[in-house]
This record gives sequence, C-alpha cells and structure tokens, in this order.
Amino acid sequence: MAKKPAIYSAKLNKIPIRIRNATREEFRKKLIEIPFSGYEVETLSDGRKICITKPGGKNVYGRMQIHDFMVWIYNESKNELWRISHDEIFDDLKNKMEQNKSEAKRVILALKRVHAGEEPDEVIQENPDLGNSLDGYAPELILKVYKWIWGQEDCNYPTGEGRNMSMNAIMEEIYK
Repeated sequence: MAKKPAIYSAKLNKIPIRIRNATREEFRKKLIEIPFSGYEVETLSDGRKICITKPGGKNVYGRMQIHDFMVWIYNESKNELWRISHDEIFDDLKNKMEQNKSEAKRVILALKRVHAGEEPDEVIQENPDLGNSLDGYAPELILKVYKWIWGQEDCNYPTGEGRNMSMNAIMEEIYK
C-alpha cells in the first residue's frame, strides 16, 4: 500500500529563477552559486510550482552541507508544500511498470535523458503523450522534480555518485 505523501500547510516566499539543466558538474556549479533563500524553479502544467529552499539542513559525513537544498512541490492556491521522496517516486514507477511495461519504460528513458542533462520541458515536448495512459504522478512532475533532486544529490556528494545513486537504482530495480 502506498504511503500517504507528507504535505505541509504553509506559505512559501520564493524568488523565480531559471537554471537550465546540464551535466552533473556544470549543473552542480550553478546550484552552489545560489544564495540562501526560497526559489521557484519550475512550473507544472497544472499550475503547481517546483521550489527549492536553501540551505536544506543535510549533514553528510558529520558536516553541515551549505550547498544542500530541499525540493518542494508547492500548490500556492491551497498553501500546500509537498516534499516528494525517492520512495514515493520509486513506488510510482513500479506501479507504472505493472500497468504498462512498455509505456513505463518510455517514462524511465525520458528520465534518463534528464539525468544526462537535458531540459525536462524539451524532453516532454518531443514526447507529448508520454505516460498519459498511466495512473500515478504525471511524467512531467517526475522529470522536473528529479532534475532538482539530482542537482541536490550532486551538491551533497560532489566526489561520489551524486545523481547516479538514484538513477542506477531505478535502472536496476525498476527498469529491468
């Protein structure tokens, strides 16, 4: 049974910014330069926003990560913040695989393109019907939120696996 998402009732002060997706190191460098604050970084077609707040408060190897940030889905009309988790996305992708394996694999391959540095909107424009027949989270949400989660992972683990940790898990545990 799917766990209920953690949704908070709150207003978020945010500054709109746009940073194009890029390779791991290039995107990480751009994110490190962002000052501490809240930022609106993507807009979903349903009007919700992908926002980041910096710093995120993560400790890695016993040290506070000053370049860490949190990734949120913000529904301004309801004053709701949702910090989507890897587990929620993994469960959703697994459910998509059970519904229609070939269509779910198309979603994962689109995700792989974002992982490689392509911009989510461009991937979606090339595949306008991507995952439309599948229940669960919209592929647009998954692609856009993971762009920022991966940036976060690259900042937290600059000499390690960074974004590859979760993408490899998706390919090994779900795509197979």
